[in-house]
Amino acid sequence: MKYLLAHDLGTSGDKATLFSTEGKLMGSAVHSYDTHYFNDTWVEQDPDDWWNAVCESTRGLLASCHTDPADIAAVSFSGQMMGCLCVDREGRPLRPSIIWADQRARKQAARIEEQMTQWDYYRISGHPNTASYGIQKLMWVKENEPEIYERTYKVLNAKDYIIYRLTGNFYTEYSDGNSNGCFDLQRLAWSEEIIACAGVDYDKLPKLVPSTFVAGGVTKDAAAKTGLSAGTPVVMGGGDGVAASVGAGSVSPGKTYCCLGTSAWVMTCSDQPVFDEQMRTVTWAHIVPGMYAPNGTMQYAGGSYSWLKNTVCRMECYDARLDGTSPYDHMNREIAKSAPGAGGVIFLPYLLGERAPRWNPDARGTFFGIRAETAREDLLRSVMEGITMNLDIILKILQKTAPIDEILVLGGGARGAVWQQILADIFGTRVLVPSVLEEACSMGAAVTAGVGAGLYKDFSAIDRFLDINCVREPNAANAECYRKNKEIFDELYYALLPVFKKCQKV
Repeated sequence: MKYLLAHDLGTSGDKATLFSTEGKLMGSAVHSYDTHYFNDTWVEQDPDDWWNAVCESTRGLLASCHTDPADIAAVSFSGQMMGCLCVDREGRPLRPSIIWADQRARKQAARIEEQMTQWDYYRISGHPNTASYGIQKLMWVKENEPEIYERTYKVLNAKDYIIYRLTGNFYTEYSDGNSNGCFDLQRLAWSEEIIACAGVDYDKLPKLVPSTFVAGGVTKDAAAKTGLSAGTPVVMGGGDGVAASVGAGSVSPGKTYCCLGTSAWVMTCSDQPVFDEQMRTVTWAHIVPGMYAPNGTMQYAGGSYSWLKNTVCRMECYDARLDGTSPYDHMNREIAKSAPGAGGVIFLPYLLGERAPRWNPDARGTFFGIRAETAREDLLRSVMEGITMNLDIILKILQKTAPIDEILVLGGGARGAVWQQILADIFGTRVLVPSVLEEACSMGAAVTAGVGAGLYKDFSAIDRFLDINCVREPNAANAECYRKNKEIFDELYYALLPVFKKCQKV
């Protein structure tokens, strides 16, 4: 039997996962690494930690699954995006990687905006001009560490560095290239206009190739370190958010999913970029050739629910410790006691400001509509509903370009039946719940490996990996209740804008 090896290089560690070519999950192994936070907004990682994690997780997975390395048909990747790793001609890191969460390059983003409007930047790249993207970070390196910049041969993202370590070749693919912030979304090429505004050297960017491109075979040296067979095909893969799109089956126009993690997003598949007039959503180059992945990501979705657990639901946490269950199970039972609409309580889920659809770092979390008869379970339910109403704004933007009548849900937040039904009622769509909720990135990378290696004809092969466990249908009466609440939710946010600005100074 042949297998596909997927690596998901996340923020906290690397997860190696093995699938049969028939889509069966054989096993996984995780190896963690550190993230270094300092200077308030600086966030870095050691790229050698990534490589060591890939080596350890690969060897451990092959051993635990008793797999002959010769049976690995291909390896591919899902990786953290929007990074800046400077390497020399021999691929040696010249400094730690500045990762996606780092915000040091705000002055550099402002400098680009002096030469190009936000709208023009957005129309080229599909994204806003912010400090989060790779080109702004490279500008910071040039201006603050000129000796590092001069020695830089290529600037890579996490998976691109690992692909270099495995094959000796420098590449990036379209989805990760898109995360550099200097990518022309419609031409699938580096944007000369943005690069000129940034004032960086064009040739420091790696060659762009499709996500299904075979970057090379595993070298003898890399084989000795990882336990893989020399010559094993290494397929590029994609950035983690876009790889998850493949893993969620969002591989043809209109196919849409929602991931409910600490952050959360709604992402669809389109044959054209989606440009929102208010620039509330972004568009990624898809792993699927000729497709795009429009999406909006909110900052703190499951994170808001986790905050609720740790602050308001200490009793549920105590009960869970006593009976060995999850606190969320106890919370869900309480929430089920509250009727849809949460007794009129509205929650704005902006505990860490907001990305989509607000793009407002000053926004604050808010409970509104509390009355004498408000029950505790109403407060709990309002948090779930507020998160979902915020995601619904993103969905409605995406629905302007294509009909979307069903959404697959992923992530830890999708485990509970109560939240699944709230999603269906607020979205007004069927909600599909797969049996495996937290392997989308790995499945996406595995399918990309299979397509790139010629084992699958196309990305419809994801159907053999996905097993739908249940379907939630929207309730018409509940949907009408939420329609009214969604109006209040939106009006409340705009009414509080001047208050949020005042809070910034407190």
